[in-house]
Amino acid sequence: MNKVILVLPFLILSSFFVNAQSDQSGIRASLNLSNLYVEEVNDENTKPGFAVGVYFRKGISEQVSIQPEINYSLKGSQINYDGGFFTGSGKYRYNLSYVEIPVLANIHVGENLYFSAGPYIASLIAVKVKDVDGDGSINSVEEYDRDDFNTFDYGVAAGVGFDFSGGTAGVRYNYGLVDVAPDGNGLDNGKNSVLQFFIGFEF
Repeated sequence: MNKVILVLPFLILSSFFVNAQSDQSGIRASLNLSNLYVEEVNDENTKPGFAVGVYFRKGISEQVSIQPEINYSLKGSQINYDGGFFTGSGKYRYNLSYVEIPVLANIHVGENLYFSAGPYIASLIAVKVKDVDGDGSINSVEEYDRDDFNTFDYGVAAGVGFDFSGGTAGVRYNYGLVDVAPDGNGLDNGKNSVLQFFIGFEF
């Protein structure tokens, strides 16, 4: 499955470049506010992250366009802990790094506003956990073996955007449908959930 994820971006790019006369392409970046829905842990908290990548848009009618993207996206969650007088309080920051490929259908309303929805697939490339104490100091950083997690993720995305001269901006919500760590690591049954505030600029 990971081989499919690596090949798919090149197939998408090739098909779009063949018919490039009506394409729009550019670079994009977003602020990620991510979380993991976890059944057995009550103190899951939103963690800031980011995403960067490229997007390609092809109109198939005056009101509809298809937009695949290739992004590096940093997701995860913060889980609070209170170790008492000797250990103190703090939080564990789970940083999950993905290569992510959404394929969105855009419905254009007027000249600038559009609504987006579609699936995404993603490959987990790294997992790091930071132990941060109450005053913000980092006590430790531990890199986990990615094979202890689900290295393949998929889900759905939806949002709203606004085109401006030379670019686009908007808000998008991504929800994963796969357990991130079904075998433990403190994240049993946790699924990726990310709110993105994005901006993109045409090449």
